[in-house]
Amino acid sequence: MRRMRRAKIIATLGPASHDEKMIEELAKAGADVFRINMSHASHEVLHQTVARIRAVEKRLNHPIGILVDLQGPKLRVWKFAEGSVNLVAGQKFTLDSDKNDTGNADRVYLPHPEIIESVSVGDRLLLDDGKLALKATKVGNGAIETEVIYGGKLSDKKGVSLPDTLLPTGALTEKDHADLLEGLKAEADWIALSFVQRPEDIIDVRKIVQGRAGVMAKIEKPQAIDRLEEIVKLSDAIMVARGDLGVELPLETVPGLQKRMIRMARRYGKPVVVATQMLESMITAPVPTRAEVSDVSIAVFEGADAIMLSAESASGAYPVEAVATMNKVAVAVEGDANYRGIIRAAQTEPEATAADAISAATRQVAETLDLAAIVTYTASGSTGIRAARERPSKPIIVLSPNQRTIRRMSVVWGVHCVQTEDAVSLEDMVDRACVIAYQEGFARPGDRIAITAGIPLGTPGATNMLRIAFVRQDGAGSS
Repeated sequence: MRRMRRAKIIATLGPASHDEKMIEELAKAGADVFRINMSHASHEVLHQTVARIRAVEKRLNHPIGILVDLQGPKLRVWKFAEGSVNLVAGQKFTLDSDKNDTGNADRVYLPHPEIIESVSVGDRLLLDDGKLALKATKVGNGAIETEVIYGGKLSDKKGVSLPDTLLPTGALTEKDHADLLEGLKAEADWIALSFVQRPEDIIDVRKIVQGRAGVMAKIEKPQAIDRLEEIVKLSDAIMVARGDLGVELPLETVPGLQKRMIRMARRYGKPVVVATQMLESMITAPVPTRAEVSDVSIAVFEGADAIMLSAESASGAYPVEAVATMNKVAVAVEGDANYRGIIRAAQTEPEATAADAISAATRQVAETLDLAAIVTYTASGSTGIRAARERPSKPIIVLSPNQRTIRRMSVVWGVHCVQTEDAVSLEDMVDRACVIAYQEGFARPGDRIAITAGIPLGTPGATNMLRIAFVRQDGAGSS
């Protein structure tokens, strides 16, 4: 199960892909992490799906990550007497707190008092994924009076987006809290938090998670962009959630924001996932559009850690083909003559720590001496992430005794993870690294590898050693 690419692939599971046989096919086609979307999955389905993924992982003898994606606060208008209304540009339309009356062409009940209390005159309200736009003209007495900017059909329970309004509520709803606890119980590797607005949203979730899973912040609100650096620092990873981002911000700004987020995440050594509509046409077609292939390739050229499929693999007609296509595009991009130069141009300076300095030196040594691989020992995964942050041209093998660490690393760029016991001595460490590099197909007898670890052995977060070792004829090492 050695991948021939560095970028990782996340595939969302759903009605088209929830059975064990299909999960195995998707993993073989290239899926490194499986996403379970709690907007659609019950707790029973969550546990069933996790059990199936773990059964496939055991059969393939290859670590697979599990990402539980929380729904977040879903803001919706209530129902209309006729099921829907047509709004016309320029007309007046009111969203109010009167739940006793069904909606009509003039008004509708909005079951979210926090919106009514927070919206200011001049704020925009986008309905049904931005297809309709309203502007608040008067606020008060439990109602928001608006003028319709872009009209159209508005039907029951359509979503409301508020690009100009900071809501006082946190990103974690009651449902999210229950889903989060269930995800931790199921031993998910990553928890994705939707509609993050402020750093405090991440802090709240971290208090509950307590290190049992990685916390991934989904960046899909303008308010999150305003405080992006703080959010990135507090998160274990970020997701560029382009769907809602493209609703709440001008579409033309999203590509630049994607690039900015990828670079910022790399600077702080945080994995970054690019998501939404990457191969959208493959929901119904066996081949993607040229524009979609270009979109996927841009994310890979920019050095994103992972690229994600949503409905393409969850409910589409061609889930395996979608994963295989993503795999082929990533392999082709990483083999392109321009790839290394583009990746190197986004190189960031190492932070002033021994671990970062060692990781930067290891990349330089490995490339200068044309070593076969970089092998890092890590308990928490931080050494592996630092090695990946350097985006070396040489393969990275991450060795850890901790199965949870190995699974969590499946979202990180370029790392090939192997679970192994902690080395008992320096000699054992060198031998073990050489044997695994040989067995996993990265090094042949006579090759040299770079080994990084923390001395004393087994000390978390204390990477302070770089060793170069020869792989002997028997696969063991000598330094």
